[in-house]
Amino acid sequence: MAANHQTVLVADPESDFLAWAEKHLGTPTTRVLGTTDAGKAYEIYEKEKPDLLIAEFHLQPFSGMDLLKKVRLADPNAMVILNTGFPATSGIIEAMRLGAFDFLRKETLPYDLRPVVEEVLKAREDMESTHAAAVPHPVAEPDNETIIGNSMAMQEVIKMIGRVSRSDAPVLITGESGSGKEVVANAIHRFSRRSTADYVAINCAAIPENLLESELFGHEKGSFTGATGRRVGRFEQCNDGTLFLDEIGDTPLSVQSKSLRVMPSGEFSRHGGNDSLTSSARIIAATNKVLEKAVSEGSFREDLYYRLNVVRIHIPPLRQRREDIRPLAQFFLRRIAEKGGPRLQLSEEAVEMIENYNWPGNVRELENTIYRSTVLATTDVLLPSNIPLGNLSEATTRVRPRPPAKAASGTEAEQPGEVPDANGTITVEQAVETLLNAAEKDPSLELLPWMEREMTTHAMKRTGGNQLKAAKLLGITRATLRKRLERFGIEKEKD
Repeated sequence: MAANHQTVLVADPESDFLAWAEKHLGTPTTRVLGTTDAGKAYEIYEKEKPDLLIAEFHLQPFSGMDLLKKVRLADPNAMVILNTGFPATSGIIEAMRLGAFDFLRKETLPYDLRPVVEEVLKAREDMESTHAAAVPHPVAEPDNETIIGNSMAMQEVIKMIGRVSRSDAPVLITGESGSGKEVVANAIHRFSRRSTADYVAINCAAIPENLLESELFGHEKGSFTGATGRRVGRFEQCNDGTLFLDEIGDTPLSVQSKSLRVMPSGEFSRHGGNDSLTSSARIIAATNKVLEKAVSEGSFREDLYYRLNVVRIHIPPLRQRREDIRPLAQFFLRRIAEKGGPRLQLSEEAVEMIENYNWPGNVRELENTIYRSTVLATTDVLLPSNIPLGNLSEATTRVRPRPPAKAASGTEAEQPGEVPDANGTITVEQAVETLLNAAEKDPSLELLPWMEREMTTHAMKRTGGNQLKAAKLLGITRATLRKRLERFGIEKEKD
């Protein structure tokens, strides 16, 4: 084989997928091998030493995860992509900990696989050219699911958790209030080698400045009024564990200065003490502020910022990952039921309403809203009327056609804004009124299902069958569009 040729091995239980992969991934310089058997895949890997292994999670006689373990054990530099239909959060984290290059959802492979494969093969070329060496990653047992997120943005966050849990590097988590920063910090600790040691979370904004230093570093007896005895601080308590500093952006400059010394050396002293102590606590910090702006304004130390910002994980707000809203709401309902609360379900109308709401308080607001709804519910199905939102107008209203006003003669007067513009274009209000009039004349029309079908059909025609563009045009997710295409029997031309 020529030196510039590369080999991709695909292991998948479906032979049709293997044929598709060979057709779409094979090039004059890329050879594609395929098998439906995990054991055979390992034999091929041992013999051929492919540049990339793409494995489905549900293989036989052992899983794709086990195949990943075997391959990485034999070859610490192995490039492996796992995929499956509905991956569990713990499975993704475990795969990334074991050294998988990526973990893809199977439904996204027609769009995402080729770019990722090209990235892997390029990385393989770079690695071979620089003789880079990889280290085997420790194995951890999957833990209970705590992070719920089907969106691509949250899948990337989950993968980052798996990657950073392999090291003790400081992590800075950013995101709006209520987006789940502490949940991510806790997951990093649970999947790290420090999982059996202490994990302590401190809200720096909730503790007065004169007490925060004592909380973090401890104090000696008599160091200030009321200090009746020695107190061990959180850095000392978390030795060999993890210390989570939430709202780090609100830390006073005096405490920032003392924290700066701990970061590189682990050395500190209790308030009012002379003895030098050490701590190997791992630092995870979080903030909803823009620290770069705080640094420029002088309210946050630049040197501490760089010490904290070794690895950064940004959690997008819930309004930017609306596909996570349904599974999150269902998760909260299940958890409430497990704690003795009522067992309730969401109606499709309720799901649509909460998916259209902007959730300024993010996941925390969603959780509180679901909990409040279960307290107030009178049936086992939550309807839109059972779910009190912070701003109902944002969630339930779009363009509202105004009722026709009455002219002096008693006839309907034309409303402002309902006159076609200079180009002869009618307004949304006029279009709605026309459709409602048609429905009044023909009760068999079933207006809403008809509109849904027609809008989907025309959106696909306008975008040339491009599902991604059609979904954006309709203001829905690609997954929702696919369901509509299947329900209405509309041809899927391309993606």
